[in-house]
Amino acid sequence: MHVYDVLRRPIVTEKSTAQADAARQYTFEVDQRANKIQVKDAVETAFNVKVVNVSIICIPAKVGRYGRATVIKKPALKKAVVTLAAGGSIQLFEGV
Repeated sequence: MHVYDVLRRPIVTEKSTAQADAARQYTFEVDQRANKIQVKDAVETAFNVKVVNVSIICIPAKVGRYGRATVIKKPALKKAVVTLAAGGSIQLFEGV
């Protein structure tokens, strides 16, 4: 898998923004086949930072309802929380 195929999009929520400010932890949606080593290499290559730790969270697909008869299927999701070394930051998340 190519380095730029691993990261899909950044996840910007209130919690992820607070983690970025307090603990230098950034959250990304990653490819389902990616592992921790591939995520680390992708973040270091794309943003030119030093990664200390990577945590992976796998969220299974869910079926929900919208209204009375409409059934929705939410796809499976894989997230990675990346911790950077001291002094490192990703400009994509700054000022959000």
